[in-house]
Amino acid sequence: MLDSLSLKLQALSDPTRRAILAKLKSGKATVNELAEPFAITLPAISKHIKVLENAGLIIRSRNAQQRPCKLSTGGLKEVDDWMNNYREMWEQRLDRLENYIEKIKE
Repeated sequence: MLDSLSLKLQALSDPTRRAILAKLKSGKATVNELAEPFAITLPAISKHIKVLENAGLIIRSRNAQQRPCKLSTGGLKEVDDWMNNYREMWEQRLDRLENYIEKIKE
């Protein structure tokens, strides 16, 4: 079984799922609305949605016959926190490199 960060990163690895998340940035959407821009079947879109839901990146609610999807408020926080650790490391390394280059120039 994968941990939650691995599930999120795996879900984000697919361009269709990233496009679905981008669409949901503007608000709730039904499966049909999410499927519109893609040349794939509704069952295929549903599978992508299920992966995003299992990863905790989206939430599906019940609204009569429809099950609209929306972004999970904290869904990407774990990924962002993990990436920030590496971002800080690379920024420190680049700062040291910049200092070294400035020192060489003098």
